[in-house]
Amino acid sequence: MFNELKDINSRPAPFQFYTADELWTDEHTSKQMLEYHLNESVDLSSRKKSFIEQSVEWIVSHFQVGSNTEIADFGCGPGLYANMLAERGATVTGINFSENSLKYAQKVAAEKGLKVNYVHANYLDFEATSHFDLIIMIMCDFCVLSPEQRKKLLSKFSSLLKPGGSVLLDVHSLNIFEQREESATYELNQLNGFWSPDDYYCFVNTFKYEKEKVVLDKYTIIEESRQRIVYNWFQCYCEDSLRREFEENGFKVEELYSDVAGKAFTSESAELAIVAKKQ
Repeated sequence: MFNELKDINSRPAPFQFYTADELWTDEHTSKQMLEYHLNESVDLSSRKKSFIEQSVEWIVSHFQVGSNTEIADFGCGPGLYANMLAERGATVTGINFSENSLKYAQKVAAEKGLKVNYVHANYLDFEATSHFDLIIMIMCDFCVLSPEQRKKLLSKFSSLLKPGGSVLLDVHSLNIFEQREESATYELNQLNGFWSPDDYYCFVNTFKYEKEKVVLDKYTIIEESRQRIVYNWFQCYCEDSLRREFEENGFKVEELYSDVAGKAFTSESAELAIVAKKQ
């Protein structure tokens, strides 16, 4: 038991493990994620509808979205952005790992008579013959990826964009890093049964990596029949580090904002949103 507890509380190297499939392909957990996406009372998996509407209006205005605009939404979830952008006339492709979320997005699109190309895939593996005017990646998805994965993704963005095409995405700021504290907790059916329909015990370890500006929430879920670990990483950025990462990967940074609705950037922001153009 001592060695098991030692393993549970062990600190991995930054981005040592990647467990996205545990969130997006596990049948029970992916359904829970969809419920969080659609829950208007929380800003967890998706932003509230009022913010999404404001954000879409800003995107349409800022990028002059019209009937000839081709957009790719990486990590589109249940299509909350993709369907709204399609309603504004854009040709939209949504890529997501969760089959449950995509089925919901497709259902809503069909009910509204929208033609959105929804692709069931890990966006790190997404390939297309078409090219896009705009790529969006919203809800700080970029932060969960390792430096190598982010480099791969930025290269993919560059190959998929039309000349002069843009990327819009958001990330956690260093303010989030400073606010988090290391901790270790233990709870029966943590998050109200989020991880399993059956009883389970969940250990949650939060680790901070000062040099890399990374936070990890490590979930060790112990059920009667199985044990699994989910690693939820958060890369945090300052203005300079975000600019540098994009510029080193062939993009020209156009502007930084406090969110994907175009709010002016301030040093107190919890998030940073970047608009960068393909060189």
